[in-house]
Amino acid sequence: MLLAALFAWEGSICLLFAAPIMLIMASLGGISAGLSQRLRFRPAQLSAVALLPLLLVVLESKVPDPQNLRTVETAIPIHASAASVWQNIIRVPAIIPAELPASWVRSVGFPRPVEATLSHEGVGGVRQASFTGGLVFTETIDHWDSLHDLSFSIHANTSQIPPTTLDEHVQVGGRYFDVLEGEYRLESPSDRETLLHLSSRERVSTHFNLYAGLWTDAVMRSIQNSILLVVKHRAETQSNHIAVMSR
Repeated sequence: MLLAALFAWEGSICLLFAAPIMLIMASLGGISAGLSQRLRFRPAQLSAVALLPLLLVVLESKVPDPQNLRTVETAIPIHASAASVWQNIIRVPAIIPAELPASWVRSVGFPRPVEATLSHEGVGGVRQASFTGGLVFTETIDHWDSLHDLSFSIHANTSQIPPTTLDEHVQVGGRYFDVLEGEYRLESPSDRETLLHLSSRERVSTHFNLYAGLWTDAVMRSIQNSILLVVKHRAETQSNHIAVMSR
């Protein structure tokens, strides 16, 4: 893993994802080797065991990657009206880095959100959600219920993403991972209180989906929380400004 990092064979995101399971399996391998010495296995038996992983790699390459569809939802209370929150989710003007909270996801190299534009309001409208590194998502609106619900299908523009932005194993829209749908849902307990939900539907396609899904869920949750905090800060700032001006 150290050599992979030094020679840039793998990105820091992949190394982080792989580290727990690789260290656990390497430890089990060490324990097995110690037991084999104590039990005095014959060299032929040890050779057969040592060659088994190579055989499994060949067999695994013949098995199609199973698909697992997962949904991640986050929510945040906002001290602002639904109208103020709504205006801050349908379009997101340029986000400066200072607006974003510290995030372990960005620390390991995942692009940060930049802005989201909207072609026109209503069903069929197209949002362009941009991230640093040339990562752009085309989001086509499937459901528009003003002040209540906004849902959209997502297409990652993979052909336009530079190869240096993300490692191939975590490429959005690639063989192993994709984000398919998104939804903003607003609940308004009062005129000045809004509970904003953000959910994403993702595809994970690996031979270890149970493990990979834990990481993809964590990444999506971190990104969603960052976006929700930006919306919260902007909506509350606007509401406070309006309240001061009305006095």
